Amino acid sequence: MRLRLSLLLALGLVVATPEAGAQDARADCVGGVAALPDVGAFPCLGVDLVGYLSVGSFSSPGSPAATGNNDIWGWTDPLTGTEYALVGTTNGTAFVDLSTPQFPRLVGKLPTSNELTPVWRDIKVYRNHAYVVADNARDHGVQVFDLTRLRGLTGDPVTFAPDAVYPGIRSAHNIVINEDTGFAYIVGFRYPAGEREALGLPASCDLPGFHVLDLADPAAPAFVTCFSDADIEVGPRTPGYTHDAQCVVYDGPDADYTDHELCFAANEDVVTVFDVTDKSDITIVSQAFYPSTSYTHQGWLTADQRFFLTDDELDERNGLVPTQRTIVLDFLDLDDPEFAYVYDSGLPSIDHNQYVRGRYSFQSNYETGLRILDLSQVAQGTLTEAAFFDTYPDANTVSFNGQWSNYPYFESGLVIANDGDYGLFVLRPDASLDVTNAGGPVPRSGFSLSAPRPNPSAGDTRLTLQVDTAQQVRAELFDVAGRRMASLYSGPATPGTRLTLAVSGTNLPAGVYVVRVVGEAFEASQRVVLTR
Repeated sequence: MRLRLSLLLALGLVVATPEAGAQDARADCVGGVAALPDVGAFPCLGVDLVGYLSVGSFSSPGSPAATGNNDIWGWTDPLTGTEYALVGTTNGTAFVDLSTPQFPRLVGKLPTSNELTPVWRDIKVYRNHAYVVADNARDHGVQVFDLTRLRGLTGDPVTFAPDAVYPGIRSAHNIVINEDTGFAYIVGFRYPAGEREALGLPASCDLPGFHVLDLADPAAPAFVTCFSDADIEVGPRTPGYTHDAQCVVYDGPDADYTDHELCFAANEDVVTVFDVTDKSDITIVSQAFYPSTSYTHQGWLTADQRFFLTDDELDERNGLVPTQRTIVLDFLDLDDPEFAYVYDSGLPSIDHNQYVRGRYSFQSNYETGLRILDLSQVAQGTLTEAAFFDTYPDANTVSFNGQWSNYPYFESGLVIANDGDYGLFVLRPDASLDVTNAGGPVPRSGFSLSAPRPNPSAGDTRLTLQVDTAQQVRAELFDVAGRRMASLYSGPATPGTRLTLAVSGTNLPAGVYVVRVVGEAFEASQRVVLTR
């Protein structure tokens, strides 16, 4: 038995079980409220609460107590299919196993780089590594952490050290990663006086725009260049400052830029588009403006890459508008973008971060929480709220309490949201929204392997595979001991088609199985639970 358990741990395939006394945090949205005893009654529509961890859950021995949560991102282990929440806090980054989502399990913590407890932290993932920056954090640098270290962890949470720290920046507000190209873009970075010269960096790094890293070796980021839009003065902003950005390999309606790598930057009072295809010759494509600008904070492209939805963090706070709004910018012609229109939520709240998956925008709007907007009529001038979950039930006011950010990209359909006051929320939108099949392109990783449906299953279950390049793939079913139980598919996969992988449970005993898919350019897995 001990040998078998060791094998399961080595494979990272041990199914997490709730700790004794752990609270089942499920709370369905019923009558407009999801009520969690001893925590709160959360206003909602079409979103259920699946799991929850309070801010206090993320304090760890040997480091300052967490006083609030901030950014959040997600990672799916390609070997086991386990989904993890990467939770930013004031004292570090927490790793939460979501394999039993109603009992989210803190498995480890990466403490912040020094004794400071910065309000701002940002996390992104590339090739199974997490990259963490913090603002107003002195000599924090970029922490690099190999996420495969989370496999097979049981027992008390582990306090980790980073695998590496990139020292070429000190503090930074955000980190952006283009998974298609393998470049990271650190934005809003700062150096103490004379520090840039001491690090041997060029003068272009004096301005807090973009600091570019090559992630060809994910464990050892390498400096490439710095750039900004400081040469174009458009207002009272900090010259050249970028607050956040999205960088993509462009496949939108303007054929002049097809296959170019573009960065859409939120630069306080303007959205600036950079062509970063040639890192030695970065150019500004255009700038987009909108009325009643106060602080252009962040934004995301629609799935067809025509529209950029941006959030202005201070327009409500500074009294320019009474209620939270989403600004829609039209980039049909990248050289000549236009302000299209505004979606007004009618709610007195501040908007913060949003991410688009398919036809939905998942917005984190501080005191009004997670708002899910249907973008199917965006080209016709209409956005519609499809669902919401208010993680801060205390009030709806123009204040910085409440939800900081969210991550909507898990194949399971779970959405994780981080509330600075209440903590981590594991949410599931109503099945009618079908967020995992909501249209849009194949994700940036170049493939999409859906969650099994149904799962658990007493009979047959199915998964779908999409790829963005033609290749040979092999799909097989294994039990948790690593024994091959069945071949599901072996042959070609082509772009634009969905390959169905069928798992028949008729002749298999009840238990946990793993569907493993290996292509020429990727590998992935999903768990299947068979019942009787």
